[in-house]
Amino acid sequence: MSKTALLVIDVQESFKQRPYWDEAAFVGFAKRQNQLIAAARRQNWPVVFILHNEEEGVFSPASGYVRLMDFLDKKAEDPVFNKTVHNALTESGLQEWLSEQGITQLVVSGIRTEQCCETTTRVASDLGYKVDFVLDATLTFPMQHPLTGETVSTAAIYAHTALVLADRFATIRFVEDYDPAA
Repeated sequence: MSKTALLVIDVQESFKQRPYWDEAAFVGFAKRQNQLIAAARRQNWPVVFILHNEEEGVFSPASGYVRLMDFLDKKAEDPVFNKTVHNALTESGLQEWLSEQGITQLVVSGIRTEQCCETTTRVASDLGYKVDFVLDATLTFPMQHPLTGETVSTAAIYAHTALVLADRFATIRFVEDYDPAA
């Protein structure tokens, strides 16, 4: 029997300071993220929050933006880990905490889909965790392709993430898989 934890990765104020921030896309994400948190709480899963830290800029703790977004349903007992690399596990203390809790399955959500969420998923799979990647409880933004200059849409990024993770590193899930009312 597996013991599951929900990871809420990098849902922090830092992103709102970036030029690519999209408030319209955020609204739906915020609703789904809290639906997933509520579903995890109904299952008595630990809800774990992770914050990304860098030495300079809006991801620097000194900026004042390295804090959870206000909309999140965070309880006082929910652990918060800080990381300085793209995956949430290897240098944040999270991997050790999960081991101490007997956690064997991770449910991944947060910001950005193709960066820290996807990287955490790959590393978690390599470390032996069973991983569910909740695609619609992640958020990303259009990106410019470095070779073609083309703007890659969020839909294309979501599709690519699902393609490369499915059945290799994770099971692709949606919030409605955990909360049928979603």
